[in-house]
Amino acid sequence: MAGSASGKPEPFSEKSFYVQEFRGRTLALCAGDAAAIATISPVVADLGANGIRSLVLAPGTLDLATLPRIDAGAARLEGEVWRALREAHAVGIALAGGGGFAAGCRSVAARLGVAKLVFLDAAGGLTRPDGRRISFVNLAELEPLARDPEHPHRALLKEIRTALEAGIAAVNLCTAEGLADELFTYAGSGTLFTRDRYLAVRRLTLDDYDAAHHLMDRGVEEGYLAPRSEREREQVLAGGFGAFVEGRHLAGIGALILHPDGRSGEIASLYTLTRFLGEGVGAELVSHALVQARPLGLERVFACTTQERVGAFFERLGFKPVDADELPAARWEGYDSVRRARLRCYQCRVAPESGESAE
Repeated sequence: MAGSASGKPEPFSEKSFYVQEFRGRTLALCAGDAAAIATISPVVADLGANGIRSLVLAPGTLDLATLPRIDAGAARLEGEVWRALREAHAVGIALAGGGGFAAGCRSVAARLGVAKLVFLDAAGGLTRPDGRRISFVNLAELEPLARDPEHPHRALLKEIRTALEAGIAAVNLCTAEGLADELFTYAGSGTLFTRDRYLAVRRLTLDDYDAAHHLMDRGVEEGYLAPRSEREREQVLAGGFGAFVEGRHLAGIGALILHPDGRSGEIASLYTLTRFLGEGVGAELVSHALVQARPLGLERVFACTTQERVGAFFERLGFKPVDADELPAARWEGYDSVRRARLRCYQCRVAPESGESAE
């Protein structure tokens, strides 16, 4: 994390997280018209100010404003782009008209081996039939979409598939207006395409604590998580785990807190960013907690929430509603009585490990 003038870490921010990830790398942005070029200009400048290189790919007929201009058909394209980026934070690459703009962008991006390719489209990212945005798609999920003759993005999806297969690690699809949100916020604004399965759950490490602490703050602000003291938060972090996208982006958190009776564990501070709702992140976190519970010899895992929607989520995963009095008495020591009266509690019995028998 970047340091301040005093040498202390700066407060965590989503933008700083992504700036660190992109710094020293090159992003290719596909702007198909003059309006898109003008709209993304402040973002390109912001990227450059943070040490992030940009290639603005545009039809050759467009004015690339103040950007150095290189023709995509240059025989020594790699060398020309490399030299230009040593002098400027962004370079414009002009594509010829034949072969299709999306195909041309994909070809140039793959040839140069950029870290990220962003297609800007007025329709933005992919959506489900009910209109909800699809935030993440991996290559296996992309295949049937790209083959669907009725899909409105079919031609573009085929180029995205080819880009992933060519080795580009990540491709984004969003509007020009939503570019900053797509690049610099957890919420995003479009769809991120990756080659492999995007989600992995692992325990939190020290370097994850700032981001996890930030997510807990958001969960409290949104009313999903109960406020916790600093000591309680440290307990959550120490026993916590996170769902990570691309191995780096923290999509959700949770913790398995052991209770003094030695037989019970609580799923605590379970929170998933809005962008990842419907992507299976919450279920992955709960599954991870249940897997952890078995070798610890726990007989049951429980969870409490004030949200009806969250309660329904736990029931879908096999948890049964229980009265708060059925949970360990230590759970309620010093607990806010007003909040307790609003709680919905759920419990799941833990199957013993293979070779053991339940009492």
